[in-house]
Amino acid sequence: MAHFFRKPDRRQQFLLPVDMMDWLAEDDIVHLVVDAVELMDLSGFEATSKMGRAGQPPFAPAMLLALLIYAYSHGVRSSRAVERLCRRDAGYRFIVGHEVPDHTVIARFRQKHAGRMKSVFLQVLELCREAGLIRLGLVALDGTKVKANASLDANRTAGTIEAQIARILAEAATTDAREDREAEAESRGSTMPEGLSRHGARLARLKICQDKLNAKARADAARQQEKIAAREGEEKATGKRRRGRKPRKPDPKVDPDTVANPTDPDSGIMKTRRG
Repeated sequence: MAHFFRKPDRRQQFLLPVDMMDWLAEDDIVHLVVDAVELMDLSGFEATSKMGRAGQPPFAPAMLLALLIYAYSHGVRSSRAVERLCRRDAGYRFIVGHEVPDHTVIARFRQKHAGRMKSVFLQVLELCREAGLIRLGLVALDGTKVKANASLDANRTAGTIEAQIARILAEAATTDAREDREAEAESRGSTMPEGLSRHGARLARLKICQDKLNAKARADAARQQEKIAAREGEEKATGKRRRGRKPRKPDPKVDPDTVANPTDPDSGIMKTRRG
């Protein structure tokens, strides 16, 4: 009888080499996808790979094809999402191992081999269907859910499947393009404006802003001192203490809430009807 809980030791190094075949059950669909792609003629893909040159070796087309077919059949169209899943999901990690491709590599591979991918994708789907697996080619591909064991909507001609494959690739291209625009906009927002990238120009601009803030603080302190002097003069002339709260003493220090714009030091914030 056990008197303790089984807990993972996440700092324990593996004492024996890891066998990726142990990551997933033997009947997991990823095995069929990998084996089906391995049977395809990928000479056209491999011929376009740059071998024997400087730099890291290219990713195997069979791995990238299996990765995209597996991802697309599960409704994942984004190359960035595929990259993240390669680090987190056991099915994706089984396909790539420790060779996780960047999302740019995945997107470029799809763009470069879009025509060839349609043919291989269709062959893999037909092979899976012939082997008795309908989930990859039907449910996961078009997302259609049927209540009965058989339906007219479940019948797919070769032309229909080709059209669905073309739609999947088009959706992937659209998704990658949209995420590229979002990433570009985000990177623009995190970079410095023109004129602030050089150290000397940046210091000069910041010095102008600092002088502006200091000048404003001195002007505010002078106006406050004028209010105090006017109140004191009025009280001395009338001999009576003026009602109301006394003005606070002037402070020449810069108010921490005061703002200045390094991009355009001469600009200021103006109030409008909307705020």
